[in-house]
Amino acid sequence: MDLSLSTETVGDRTVVRVGGEIDVYTAPKLREQLVELVNDGNYHLVVDMEGVDFLDSTGLGVLVGGLKRVRAHEGSLRLVCNQERILKIFRITGLTKVFPIHTSVEDAVQATD
Repeated sequence: MDLSLSTETVGDRTVVRVGGEIDVYTAPKLREQLVELVNDGNYHLVVDMEGVDFLDSTGLGVLVGGLKRVRAHEGSLRLVCNQERILKIFRITGLTKVFPIHTSVEDAVQATD
């Protein structure tokens, strides 16, 4: 399975829509996208993971790295996810305390957390 990425601006947020699998083979593509966005001055990101079928530890590492990058610029990285199997990974690893996780892109864009 491959990874699909697309970006759009919604208000003052940049939404990254992710589809497919985020694993050791595809995670570098997501990392490159996040680095490029931050380098271009986009410090408030929303990663829409509704289309993600699989997420491994490499993918989690990329998301944590993205969070560190935006925080270095006083930015934010919010996640959108409703899928129980993906949410379970965030709960087990304790990352629900690190990432604001929302049920929709609209909620993530409007949130003030």
